[in-house]
Parts: sequence; C-alpha cells; structure tokens
Amino acid sequence: MVPPEGQTKEDGWWHVCYFPPPGSSWEYMWILTGEVGIDPVVLAQRAIASMNLDPIEIGIVPESAANRAGLVGLPVWMWVDQPTDVTFGPISASASEGTVSVSATANVSSIVWDMGDGTKVNCTGKGTPYADHYGKQASPTCGHRYAKMSDDQPDGAYQVTATSHWVVEWTGGGQSGTIEFDLTTEPLPIRIGEAQVLTQ
Repeated sequence: MVPPEGQTKEDGWWHVCYFPPPGSSWEYMWILTGEVGIDPVVLAQRAIASMNLDPIEIGIVPESAANRAGLVGLPVWMWVDQPTDVTFGPISASASEGTVSVSATANVSSIVWDMGDGTKVNCTGKGTPYADHYGKQASPTCGHRYAKMSDDQPDGAYQVTATSHWVVEWTGGGQSGTIEFDLTTEPLPIRIGEAQVLTQ
C-alpha cells in the first residue's frame, strides 16, 4: 500500500486494526514514525482475531430431525456439544508489534438460548448432556418446557439459537482491560407436538 497523500514511507507505516467480534470488521491505520507506539487495545483485538472463535455446537433434546419431536410440557435439555477451546474457552493468544506485546485469554461466561417461542433462557456453564437414564427429569443446569405445539411455526418447528457471551481479559503495554462480544449459532429447528396427537 502507498502512504497517504503528503506522506512517504519514511514518515510512518500501515497497521491492520481488528474490531470484535472476531472477523466482523477491520481497517488500516496509518501511524506516523515517532508517534506513541501502537495502542495495546489494537493488539488485544488482533490477538482475539487470531483465536478464530466460533459459536457453540448445540446439544439439545428433543433432537433436531424431521422424524423427531418433543412433547408439550416435557423437559427440554440444552448443552454445549463437544466444547472446544474455540467454542467455549479458555483460549489464550498474544500479539506483538515493536516493543509492545499483549496477551489475551477468552472464555464464554454465559449462553442465552432463544427457544423460538418468545422465551430466552440464560445459562452459565456448558449445561448437562442428556442421557436415557434421566428419563423425564428436568435438566439440572439448563432446560426449558414448551407450552404449545410448534405446528403453527414456519416449517412446523421452533427455531432455536444459542448466543455465547465471550469475555476476554487482556494485559500488556502497561495496560489491561476487558473486551466482551457475542457469537450466535445458526437456527436449529425443534418440533414439539402433543401426546394424543403423536399416538393416533
């Protein structure tokens, strides 16, 4: 890239600045030689971008499939399926430029489940994966109950999403701070019926 109008390569240099959430936006910034070094916040954002964080993988019962359906009033279980460092944390990364180096550690602090019926469930932790021996028990950590069937919804299913709230603690360059942002899954269709309808 060429320097801005009226500047030369001896006057400064271009920096790439990232802004959370990861991959959402970035821009070039021209820094003049002799100015105060790069802002540690910029390096923290660069470290976050290098983590390549993703939304969680949804674990849910009833399962999402055309031949699967839950029942009105029965417990729904939600959890983080196969959590990894890039979907739940903790994960650490660093970024450096010149004499300034910043380290950042990211964790998911909570997950908001939008159940598609107007209800949002805020859960901390990964949730409890469902197993057959739990039977009709409610989830001890993250659950829901639908009050009506999903037959009046688009495609006859509630569209469930999970939004993970990331908290990043960073330190370096004589400073420290916190950066927070959300990552949301693609909608997952969950069908809910009534017992008398399903047994006919």
